[in-house]
Amino acid sequence: MVKRNYPPGMHGPKLHGQRLTQYGTQLREKQKVKHIYGILEKQFSNYVKKAMRKEGDSGENLLYLLELRLDNIVYRLGLAKSRSIARQLVSHNHILVNGQAVNIPSAQLKVSDKISIKEKSKKLFVDTAKNPKKNDLPSWLEFDQKALVGKVLSKPPFEEVKQSFNIPIVIEYYSR
Repeated sequence: MVKRNYPPGMHGPKLHGQRLTQYGTQLREKQKVKHIYGILEKQFSNYVKKAMRKEGDSGENLLYLLELRLDNIVYRLGLAKSRSIARQLVSHNHILVNGQAVNIPSAQLKVSDKISIKEKSKKLFVDTAKNPKKNDLPSWLEFDQKALVGKVLSKPPFEEVKQSFNIPIVIEYYSR
C-alpha cells in the first residue's frame, strides 16, 4: 500500500500547498496561547484589553499578566507537572499565598508574594521535595526545596520567558 502525504480524492493534492491568510495565522497564535495557559476566550480577551490599557508595550504587559497567574507560578515553581494540574491544586485549596488560602487559579500575584503549601497537603508533595528542579526555575522566582515555599522576586523578563508563540501577532488580532 502506498502512503501519500496528501488527502485522498480528486481535490487532495491541490489542498496540500495552501497557505494560511494573515487572519488565520493570527487566530492560530491566539488559540495556541489560550491552550498553553488553559484560558477560555472571554477571560483571555479581558487580559488583552487590560494589557492594552496599561502603559508600555502591550505584548509584554499581556505576558506579565499571564505569567503572574497563581496556577502558572505553581507550575513554574515545579509543584505541578502541568498547568492543568497546578490549576487543580489551587482550586482544591492546597496552596497558600502570603499565609492565606487562595482557591482562584487566575489570581494575580505581585512581586514579593510568597507561595506555600498547606500543612495538611504537604504529603502530596513528597516527591517534589526529593527531586529538585532548580535548573528549570526562572530567575524571577525563588523556591526553598525543604520548606516548599516560593517567592516572586520580580516581574518576569520578556526575553527570559520561553515561549513557543508570537505575542505581537496575538495583539494584532485583537486590535482589529
